[in-house]
Amino acid sequence: MTGKKKIFTAVTVIAVAATLVCALYIMSRGMGLSDSLDFGAGAYYYTDIPGYEKYVREDVYATSVPYWVHVVLFLCWGWLMYRLWCRVENSLEGKK
Repeated sequence: MTGKKKIFTAVTVIAVAATLVCALYIMSRGMGLSDSLDFGAGAYYYTDIPGYEKYVREDVYATSVPYWVHVVLFLCWGWLMYRLWCRVENSLEGKK
C-alpha cells in the first residue's frame, strides 16, 4: 500500500468513525426532537411533521439573496456531487 493510499484510508476510517460517534451521541441525547411529537425515526425529518412550520422559525435566517438563487445553488451542488460520484466510480472500474 502506498503512502497516499494509507493516508486516505486512515482519514476515511477516522471520518466514518467520527460520523458514527456523532450520530449515536445525537440520537442518545434526543437532540433535535420535539417531546410533544413522536414520529419515530421520521421525527428527524421535519417535513414529516404535520404543521412543522409552527416549530421552525423562518425569521431566524434572514438573507437578501432571493430564494431561487438558493435553489439553483442546491441543484448545482447536486450536479457536482453526481459528477464526482461518476468520476470515482469510473476510476474504481479502471482498477479492476
